[in-house]
Amino acid sequence: MIVFLGVVAVIAGYWLSQQHLMAKPWLDVNAIGDVPAWGGPSVSPAKVGLGVFLTVAGCLFALLVSAYFMRVDIAATVEAGMGRGMLRGMPAPGQLWLNTGALVFSSVAMQCAQVAARHGHRQAVRDGLILGGISALVFLAGQLLVWRQLVEAGYFAASNPANAFFYLLTGIHGLHVAGGFVALGRTFTKLWHGVGIERLRLSVWLCTVYWHFLLVVWLAIFALLMGWADSFVTLCRALVT
Repeated sequence: MIVFLGVVAVIAGYWLSQQHLMAKPWLDVNAIGDVPAWGGPSVSPAKVGLGVFLTVAGCLFALLVSAYFMRVDIAATVEAGMGRGMLRGMPAPGQLWLNTGALVFSSVAMQCAQVAARHGHRQAVRDGLILGGISALVFLAGQLLVWRQLVEAGYFAASNPANAFFYLLTGIHGLHVAGGFVALGRTFTKLWHGVGIERLRLSVWLCTVYWHFLLVVWLAIFALLMGWADSFVTLCRALVT
């Protein structure tokens, strides 16, 4: 959580430094004709809105991961007889690797669409959006398949706190992926109806940034589910203590 807030603070500080907040234009002595016209905000309101949303969503996932590790600490402090099996982790199905690959491919396709929009290649934008959307659908279908495999194997959310955290993290992430199809669908609809590529650049950029965010969050969740995050948490605890 501290690492995530540090990243947010760095990004916010950089953005504020570009807004010339310390400037004092009323102290400048210029002719009336030399006064520059105000052209509105330098950053699109849509970009600011996306930044706020991603910050809130990132805090949500960071808090959930923090709650998971706090639950680990609580389970470790109870007596052996009471705590045995309380937080026994679920097996990570191999399907998760395929799902991760699908989301990586989706993010790469969206990045290609964003680059194509910057250069005015309409056909490449269309192909990138289609491939990105299909790959994201494959990811969601794969996640549902993982849930079905685990339920059939007897790993229910109510049986173990670790099971509940698995379904909670993957479920909320899946809802964010599904929500991204709203923006992606609107962008593709504009493209289908012949809207100029210049007017689509912002929409494609917003979708691409959101897809990259989903990929970064999923990689963090995937590392947690695979047990790779244990060494990182041990290092953080050593630094704090």
